[in-house]
Amino acid sequence: MRPNEYINEEELFNRAIRLLTEKLGPLETSRFLSIANRKRIESVKRHRQWQSKLNKGKVFKEIFDLVKHA
Repeated sequence: MRPNEYINEEELFNRAIRLLTEKLGPLETSRFLSIANRKRIESVKRHRQWQSKLNKGKVFKEIFDLVKHA
């Protein structure tokens, strides 16, 4: 594979899991993957909380007022 070519996502995932398992072992690999997933879920929750506090009418007005004046 040349440096500027990408491997497909499935192959990338398989190589990464194999490497993590070889270097860290199965338990630590599992812990690492769950940390990344947990942070993603926390990020989504934080974003949804932020969205729930938005005033939809105010946001749309600000956006469309900007478009009118552009």
